[in-house]
Amino acid sequence: MKITKNKNLKDYNTYKLNAICKTFIEIDAEEELIKLINNIKEPYKIIGNGSNLILPEYINGIIIHLNLKDIYIKNNEITASSGVLLPNLVNKTINNNLTGLEWASGIPASLGGAIMNNAGAYKHSILDYITKIKVLENNQIKEITKDEIKASHHQTNLKNKNIIILSATLKLEKGNKEESLNLIKEYTQKRINSQPINYPSAGSVFQNPEGDYAGKIIESLGLKNFHIKDAYISEKHANFIINKGSATSKDILELIKIIKEQCKREYNINLKLEQEIINESLK
Repeated sequence: MKITKNKNLKDYNTYKLNAICKTFIEIDAEEELIKLINNIKEPYKIIGNGSNLILPEYINGIIIHLNLKDIYIKNNEITASSGVLLPNLVNKTINNNLTGLEWASGIPASLGGAIMNNAGAYKHSILDYITKIKVLENNQIKEITKDEIKASHHQTNLKNKNIIILSATLKLEKGNKEESLNLIKEYTQKRINSQPINYPSAGSVFQNPEGDYAGKIIESLGLKNFHIKDAYISEKHANFIINKGSATSKDILELIKIIKEQCKREYNINLKLEQEIINESLK
């Protein structure tokens, strides 16, 4: 366990926002986490790679980063700690001739965060492959099966519970490494063509309304490349906000407010935020 005061979380969020945290704790073992949670008195939040977060400039609380990165493979099952990044997990699977997760190669999320938010792309989602997860709930370690997880698009019922994901077991199929690498190349090219991957962002800003696409709606409002200081609505994909320099959460939230107001005024559509806003008090 490592404790750092006044830690800048710029490297722990994919928007690359400067966010000073009062107390930052890195956890290297499950036992450390259990002991910490039993004794913690201040507001806290667990983060992985911060790939879905909008962080404030100051956090008056405790941020816990799970540096748990073990990966075990047995036949076509893989068990990985929650801190493993999806691209690293994909590399491990294809190097062991397992297929199924190639679609996740470009998603910069930790496994724990991906499960909590049911991350997905190209008609796949992480829960399609999960068989069980190990969690810390009410200071006790327990297993949850896939059938106990209720999920929708980028949402699960796990977020509404006092649950910390420790690890997960996924079931994949036997594959061919060369075929998997070719598939990853295809997905990578699709992302290059459709997403602003050269700039810091946190992925899709809004959920797609039923029967429509948030990016298409925002583009129709003429908002591509509209910006507040260094926070820009992407020219490549209007449902992405990108940081072109020193954007802050205030800049991003102001952009979000403008988009929502215009969508409501012009189309009577209430766009739902897909990203998570973290406030200063963590409450």
